[in-house]
This record gives sequence, structure tokens and C-alpha cells, in this order.
Amino acid sequence: MHPLKKAARIAGAIYLSMVVTGPFSLIYVPNKLIVRGNAAATADNILAHETMFRLAILADLIGAVIFICLGIALYKLLRDVSRTWAGLMIAFVVVSAGVGFLNTLNNIAALTLFRGADFLAVFDKPQRDALAYLFVRLHSQGILINEIFWGLWLFPFGLLVFRSGFLPRLIGVWLMINCFGYVGLSVTALFFPDYYEAAFKWSQPILFGELAIMLWLLVKGAKVSPLELATVQMKTA
Repeated sequence: MHPLKKAARIAGAIYLSMVVTGPFSLIYVPNKLIVRGNAAATADNILAHETMFRLAILADLIGAVIFICLGIALYKLLRDVSRTWAGLMIAFVVVSAGVGFLNTLNNIAALTLFRGADFLAVFDKPQRDALAYLFVRLHSQGILINEIFWGLWLFPFGLLVFRSGFLPRLIGVWLMINCFGYVGLSVTALFFPDYYEAAFKWSQPILFGELAIMLWLLVKGAKVSPLELATVQMKTA
């Protein structure tokens, strides 16, 4: 297999692994355990399904690590297109992963309060539940803040895809539009929170740019000219 095609498939496989951790910690567990506006019910749910909540914390951490690995894989694939843009891409990835690591502390703090450690005996249960719910909400807000970086890294990524010559230009444009979709969602969450859910729903076609590039990398890899392919085959023969 041509090294370029191999590098693309590796990046696609890493991208695919994020599909396992992301929806679980970002969608499934919050919808299952968090009762909006009700600290006591949220506390009961999390304590009754503590292992699930801990798995969500672990999934957040693993997801951040995978994101860094993805950035490195894509940097290796696209650095010859433009090292400047590739460097900017991985810089945004690292910042996003860092925000993700720090944001996970909010859920850890919430779990500590819900469990009621000995040193928290000065607070009664309703107070602990309220404080814990505050940290749960802060975790949600941290995700909304991180959406800025989920978007920003896609612009240099999309530009590199567009310029590469071995990946579809259309997907490159789609990724750059995807960038503004995430940034727009983050701004909406900050200034117009009541409209966030509607904005998220209507932006879905834009956000599928990442799914498109993931599937392309995984299934098609990179486009290699017959001459380059024959040269590699001769060298390995």
C-alpha cells in the first residue's frame, strides 16, 4: 500500500474511534442521568448509575487523547501541503484537548459532592446537590466553549484538504463551512441560549463535514496516481 494511502487510512481509523467515546459522554449519559433544573433528581440518577457516570468521565479523557492522536496523524498526512496551516491545525487540536481535560474536572467535582465525602459534612444534602449540579452545568458550558475550538481546527484542516490534490476539494470546502457551524453554535449558546437547540438542529447538514472526511479517509484513503503506485510497488517487489 502506498504510504500516503496508508497514512490516510490510519487517520480515518483514529477518527472513527472518536465516534465511540464522543456520543456516549456528550449525548447518551447526560440525557440518561441529568434532569434539567432538578439537582435532587440528578443526584439520585448519578448515584444510582455511578459506574455509567464514571465511564463518561473516562470517555471524556480518552476522547481528548484520541483527538491529539488524530491531530498528529493528520499533520503527518498533510504537512507537505503547508506546514504553516498544518501547524495551526494541530495547535487548535491541542488547545481543544486541554480544555476538554480541564472541563472533566467539573464532573469529578460533581461526583465528589453527590457522594458526600466526610469533609463535606458541613453542608447538608440539598446544599451538596445544588453545588454538584452547578458543576454539572459548568461541564455543559465548558463543552459549549470548546465548540469554538472544535470549529477553528476544521478551517486549516479543510484548507489543507482542499489544497492537497489527493483528497476531495468538495469535502475541504465542507470542512471549512463546518468550522463556522461550530463557532456559530458556540456564539449562539453564549448570547442566545434559548435558540441553541434549534440552531443545533438546523446546522446538522453543515456538521456532517467531519463524518464525510472520516468515511473518505477510512474507505478511500488518499488518491494516488498510477505512476506513484507503480513506483512504490517496484520498490517493494
